[in-house]
Amino acid sequence: MPLDSIKYPNNLTMGNSEDEEDIDSKSSPMSYKERRREAHTQAEQKRRDAIKKGYDTLQELVPTCQQPDVSGYKLSKATVLQKSIDYIQYLQMQKKKQEEERNALRKEVVALRIMQTNYEQIVKAQQSQPGHTETRISDEVKFSVLQAIMDELFSTFSGVSVNNFSELSAGVFSWLEECCKPQTLKDTVFQVLRRHHIQMRG
Repeated sequence: MPLDSIKYPNNLTMGNSEDEEDIDSKSSPMSYKERRREAHTQAEQKRRDAIKKGYDTLQELVPTCQQPDVSGYKLSKATVLQKSIDYIQYLQMQKKKQEEERNALRKEVVALRIMQTNYEQIVKAQQSQPGHTETRISDEVKFSVLQAIMDELFSTFSGVSVNNFSELSAGVFSWLEECCKPQTLKDTVFQVLRRHHIQMRG
């Protein structure tokens, strides 16, 4: 009898179809879990690669990380992080120090400009006096005038704090800006010169 002429029961045919559906339904969740596992593995690998790249970059940028460990082995991640933190703190301290030095230099420039202006005004005032003649003045008189001017300035400088170098530096610049103004220095020098002129004439 030909095989295609054999009639199978309906329930047998349906049973085969249900078995195939059961197999598909059981295999589909496993494939989904595998896909999730694979995606998770790839994401984890990307994360590890990114972390490794970050550590490698730190070792290239931070000078102290470019040296091998004392034991000769490669630096650990914890060591790389600590050395990077130390180097960043060092750079911050250097930046702060440079800013302080820059501010100090700016104040010094201002003070020097004030002194330059004062000297120029003093010279002009001396040259513009009526009856001004070139006379030779002894070194002793010059020193006496200079000493008198310095004594006048020191009397105002005595209020500057000298507890430490920082306070001294700040106090000196403040003193220059407040007590060495052009008009103040001009008045001081004129008073000293007037006294010496009177003494020399007397």
